[in-house]
Amino acid sequence: MSEVSGFPDILPGFTWRDIDADGTRIRTATGGEGPPLLLLHGHPQTHLSWHKVAPVLARRFSVVLTDLRGYGDSAKPEGGEGHVNYSKRAMAADQVAVMRALGHERFSVVGHDRGARVAHRMALDHEKAVEKLVLLDIAPTATMYARTDMEFARRYFWWFFLIQPYPLPERLIAADPDFFLERHIAGQNKIEGASDPRVMEEYRRCYRDPAMRHAVCEDYRAAATIDLVHDAEDAHARVSAPLLALWGGRGTVGALYDVLATWREKADDVRGHALDCGHSPQEEVPHDLLAALDAFL
Repeated sequence: MSEVSGFPDILPGFTWRDIDADGTRIRTATGGEGPPLLLLHGHPQTHLSWHKVAPVLARRFSVVLTDLRGYGDSAKPEGGEGHVNYSKRAMAADQVAVMRALGHERFSVVGHDRGARVAHRMALDHEKAVEKLVLLDIAPTATMYARTDMEFARRYFWWFFLIQPYPLPERLIAADPDFFLERHIAGQNKIEGASDPRVMEEYRRCYRDPAMRHAVCEDYRAAATIDLVHDAEDAHARVSAPLLALWGGRGTVGALYDVLATWREKADDVRGHALDCGHSPQEEVPHDLLAALDAFL
């Protein structure tokens, strides 16, 4: 565990370090005191996507922010046979190892997008570690693939583009990674001006790294292969932790799925509602998200 420089102007009161999560280096920011709370970002963001809510949460919680394996300044291992190193099982194990290294055996988790998929797998594989679970703007991966239609494929084309065999998506995105990143975020967020320019520049810096772009593709390739195998093996397993599902009322997930119904197929205790935003409530409507988290956590 080694301290590193971070972004105190963006996340005041936080400190940064690299933690060895059973052989995988995970960039981690911590702040606050109280019950432990892990926040997991999505694609194409990093842990900085929580900058509008994490300092407020740190008034009540010991907040832990990480870059997922392959993202930001965390390690970017090769995908391995069958993309196993980017299975949500492997990515969830990283995060549990980080929390244990910080002395947190049991904690609550808030996950957005890819981070929410990691959190779902964590709640199944590490049931005793997860106290409460918050999932932002997703339906279960297996459900979304099983119910794919033209409208979903059109809106979420990257689910089918990024899984193409190496090096097709990697080379095409390399032509203009800033453009791909910016168009992706602009297309999903519905609140104008939601992205802090300083944070956007960090997203660009990280996305310009070919190793991160390859890891992103491996993450999505795993979701369409080995993750579905793990989901099928656990088809009858249910999340026992209380689950709060929140989604963007102006976005794709709420438009195409009965979000609460999809999670009630997977979990015992589900509640939630839409927020008046697009895909990223932590950046678009942070006050609304904080109110929902306050009531649940």
